[in-house]
Amino acid sequence: MYQKVLIANRGEIAVRIIRALRNLGILSVAVYSKEDENALHTKLADQRVCIGEGPVKNSYLNMERIIMAAKNTGADAIHPGFGFLSENSAFARMCIENGIDFIGPDPEIIDRMGNKSEARKTMMEAGVPVVPGTKEPVYESKKALEFAKEIGFPVMIKASSGGGGKGMRISHSEEDFEFQFNTAQRESVNAFADDTMYMERCIMKPRHVEIQIMADKHGNVVALGDRDCSVQRNHQKMIEESPSPAINDETRKKMNEMAILAAKTVGYSSAGTIEYIVDQSGEFYFMEMNTRIQVEHPVTEMVTGLDLIEMQIESAMGYELSVKQEDIELRGHAIECRINAEMPEKNFIPCPGLIKHVHLPGGNGVRVDTAIYEGYQVPSEYDSMIAKVIVHGKDRKAAIRKMRTALEELVILGIDTNVNFQYLIFKNPIFCDGEADTGFIEDLLNYKE
Repeated sequence: MYQKVLIANRGEIAVRIIRALRNLGILSVAVYSKEDENALHTKLADQRVCIGEGPVKNSYLNMERIIMAAKNTGADAIHPGFGFLSENSAFARMCIENGIDFIGPDPEIIDRMGNKSEARKTMMEAGVPVVPGTKEPVYESKKALEFAKEIGFPVMIKASSGGGGKGMRISHSEEDFEFQFNTAQRESVNAFADDTMYMERCIMKPRHVEIQIMADKHGNVVALGDRDCSVQRNHQKMIEESPSPAINDETRKKMNEMAILAAKTVGYSSAGTIEYIVDQSGEFYFMEMNTRIQVEHPVTEMVTGLDLIEMQIESAMGYELSVKQEDIELRGHAIECRINAEMPEKNFIPCPGLIKHVHLPGGNGVRVDTAIYEGYQVPSEYDSMIAKVIVHGKDRKAAIRKMRTALEELVILGIDTNVNFQYLIFKNPIFCDGEADTGFIEDLLNYKE
């Protein structure tokens, strides 16, 4: 049993982890940058340590300072949350070398599944369906073009270390291929210090459906149902829901089975997500694995009644899973909206600033995960997401109605947000009919223009 855990993150996920630790009777340590001195996670934690100021490389990405903070406060383990160092195998190794548990999979697994080209190769060998594409990494545009001709245009060019839509480009023909490849590769180098690329056939108008899994260190793996994350802009998710309206029960069962197979193939432990792309015929293909807890984990919690953060911490402590696959039953429908400090009417530019007033929605089946409060200064240095509104209803129609009500009630004054933009989506017939694919937002914006 851990006595104390350091959270190497900020914002709502840091608050979420602190609350889970408190439920388990474990003390928490918050790390923060100078810009986050008055952030909510620093106020809720049992201890707090300043680890730098300015760019994230000086604070939330500064591995040495985070390790030192953990050692100085006597923390048994570090929870990385999502983003930042959550899928950094070097950081996981550094934790282990310093006698600190990393709440996540082993660094070797992060390397194997976090590198997308390596993950594709592993899944091919395991028999998990994969989008046709390169089996080995590519580094040069001329060689990559040869592969692209074999795969067939359009092709999706992706960074092996990518995430959050960075290092991704679509090439529609030989004529634009070199430009798109070089652009994606430059993004990868700038964002991840890695020029390793891979390619796969670009499936037009796909749905993005993922399976949440949880695994312990004793070989037990459970699939906790699916989430549809098709509503996204620039490959950044905006709305997530469970279960997906895009698949039937037979496909859902196969997806769960393949997700468990994928996790067992690599000896996975901790929380993880197997992400699939679903074509218009209903066929699904492995896309990538996220070796961490995800932003959208609350929708799974709402339909399963499980606390994924607590389960993830218990797995790290060596406990066996408290549930078996036959215990998992999805009840009702859950939807999550990501609330960002941004101006949709001005190409979604971030809008940091002082929050002058907040009113959060409530009621049966309504949950808000956030770290904002009245008088909080939203910093400009970090991601613009400031809250997540999650609702649960008896079915999808009820959940949509409940989300509309919640967004109508949500008030954030002092900064611009995407609340009204999100509300309009929940009035859109394409979304309401469950027909939104990954190009839905772009089509919507182009139509409005």
